[in-house]
Amino acid sequence: MPQSLSRRRLLGAAAAAGAAGAFTVPEVAAAHGGGSLHRVPRDQISVQLYTLRNQLNIDLEASLAELAEIGYTRVEHAGFVGRTAAQFRTALDNAGLRATSGHVGIPQPWNADTWKRALDDAAIVGNKFIVHPYFGAGPTGPIRDAAVYKAFARDLNKAGDLARRAGLSFGYHNHQNEFFRQSGTDVTGFDILTGDTDPRLVHLEVDLFWAFRGASDPVDLIKEHRGRIRQVHVKDLNEGGSFADPGAGLIDFGRIFERSREAGLVEYIVERDDAGSPPRTPADALVTAKVGYDYLAGLRF
Repeated sequence: MPQSLSRRRLLGAAAAAGAAGAFTVPEVAAAHGGGSLHRVPRDQISVQLYTLRNQLNIDLEASLAELAEIGYTRVEHAGFVGRTAAQFRTALDNAGLRATSGHVGIPQPWNADTWKRALDDAAIVGNKFIVHPYFGAGPTGPIRDAAVYKAFARDLNKAGDLARRAGLSFGYHNHQNEFFRQSGTDVTGFDILTGDTDPRLVHLEVDLFWAFRGASDPVDLIKEHRGRIRQVHVKDLNEGGSFADPGAGLIDFGRIFERSREAGLVEYIVERDDAGSPPRTPADALVTAKVGYDYLAGLRF
């Protein structure tokens, strides 16, 4: 992937963003059949706590309180910041937050007992969703072997079945590696993971930034996987191909969210991978959280 990405190369999506931005409010309303503009429900806005990982390590309780002050009512965790599940739940309760979702990797090699313990923790914390966060990278680079993806898809189905029995919805979160073609064919890893898993057992949490970096338009993904994309990571892309706060980059989120009902969306999760990492400071992560919340709360499409 080149270090610099142009608007032209973003599948024309950024061009569509510019065209949408040229419309007046009445024109946009007319495009929706003359009705009022749509918006992201505030109670469906969340934040991935990986964004605040360094800040949470400094002061978990104060950081959670700050998120609640911004307006968040829900978060997605990525571990428990050195606490037990019960201790983490107490910190959330004290801040008035719910961890409706959590990132937890399924055991590799597969181990049902280990996964059941993770599901028990998810129940303690209060998760509705449990999501596998990462796959597709080998020791020498992106996986390019279809058999590896097929084997992993079987394990995702096993994990999803146990999660469903525990009353949880199990999801898969993408990066860009999944969009490489596998075994010299035109079939991508994402094709295999979505085609070989049962939609009743494995929903999709589409990371919009990484989808674009993998040269896949999220609107096309919605058309291909109607009703299966229950969560999205709202992460923006700058002109250099790296991260930006939501609303500050090239991605036209409104264009995507116009299809939220078709997608099946119920959670819009703010994230920025480099928030709080040098040269940014841990406090910058809270800035990203506020910018992201305010952007989504104010977005009309």
